[in-house]
Amino acid sequence: MSDISNPKGSNERRIFLKSTGAALIGSAVLPLPFSINSSYAANNKTLKVGLIGCGGRGTGAAAQALKADSDTILTCMADVFPDYLEESYTSLMQVNPKQVKVESANKFIGFDAYKKVLESDVDVVILTTPPAFRPGHFKEAIAKGKHVFCEKPVAVDAPGVRSVLETAKQAKEKGLSVVSGFTFRYDFPKRALFERIGGGDIGEVMSVLTVRNGGGLWYKDRQPQWTEMEYQLRNWYYYDWLSGDYIVEMMVHSLDMMSWAFGDKLPVRATGSGGRQSRTEEKWGNIYDHFAIEYEYDNGAKGIHFSRQQQGCSNVNKAEVFGRNGNAIVDIGRQIHSIQGNTKWDYKGEKNNPYETQHEELFAAIRSGKPINEGDLMANSTMLAILGRMVGYSGQTISWEDAMNSNMTLGPKLEDYHWDLNWEVPPVPIPGRTKVL
Repeated sequence: MSDISNPKGSNERRIFLKSTGAALIGSAVLPLPFSINSSYAANNKTLKVGLIGCGGRGTGAAAQALKADSDTILTCMADVFPDYLEESYTSLMQVNPKQVKVESANKFIGFDAYKKVLESDVDVVILTTPPAFRPGHFKEAIAKGKHVFCEKPVAVDAPGVRSVLETAKQAKEKGLSVVSGFTFRYDFPKRALFERIGGGDIGEVMSVLTVRNGGGLWYKDRQPQWTEMEYQLRNWYYYDWLSGDYIVEMMVHSLDMMSWAFGDKLPVRATGSGGRQSRTEEKWGNIYDHFAIEYEYDNGAKGIHFSRQQQGCSNVNKAEVFGRNGNAIVDIGRQIHSIQGNTKWDYKGEKNNPYETQHEELFAAIRSGKPINEGDLMANSTMLAILGRMVGYSGQTISWEDAMNSNMTLGPKLEDYHWDLNWEVPPVPIPGRTKVL
């Protein structure tokens, strides 16, 4: 499967990979002292990496992983689309051919291609397919004893989130490392700022505002030889059963920052609205183009999220954290990380590439035998976004408990995918009518 949220032409992809993802997005936590199964203790050998999902994000993640540790090699690749796999392979060979050791026999195509990577002798797998596939791929990767880099979001519905939580527990028991694609948590300026927030520099956090307004994205024109399944998979972003809607697929980064500011405490309920005003043609599937969500916490604190994807409008990507003794701001576009109030502070320290840092810390954890496990974090932040979608689609106030316990699944089972499957896409949700529980 392919994640093509950053599609690149050949020349653009070369530039993109040479920069190894200079844009800033994401997550990380310090290694946790779990009891380690002796089978997965300290590892000083060359680490073999497998890539599952060869679109733009997968190609970028693989390039960043190889750059993060010179003693790693890419040995297996998997995707449902041969053209994505070959384009990814060509791009990676242009970046670092010495670390790309993928024989033709280890280029796997098809809905079961991921299984062949997991049956190989790779140590680490990079999971970068569209989000609908993440819970199943993650489950099988841990069952096969692989360390995992797991791109965000990690599910599109509550049953998927619960599956990820259970798999993360199994990873802890096995001493396997799990690092998520919440790259903001690996960004040094943000780590410093949120450490200060957690340390009380602005007092008790009472509200967090996240805003991410941007324009439109890519679209793949329908080709006559494509089945309906292929068309939707190549345009997966615009179908809630594949992406979770844009609030889950992309805005989850902003919601993860909100959670970080609250010390990863979970809200008790949410309410909000959403819809589509500019992205209204059938080609845009069934997702929204704007959301406005309020999350309420047990102490009365509020988390507010505004976002839109509408062409021709002003853009912003920021988080503002308001405490009893001051406030903090992260402005992604202007690279501002500051605190105002009783404490005044601006980040003046070292800058890093968080996309590489997340892989550096993953490989360091594997080599030291001290695993990182971000399973709970990545599942809960994903669920924040799913809850936001649920209240936006339905127009109802929904508790965290009810949302998390929902048994509503959006897509088919992993084993049921085939090219002639015609998955019925629900109509564009209408608040007040659409059921989400």
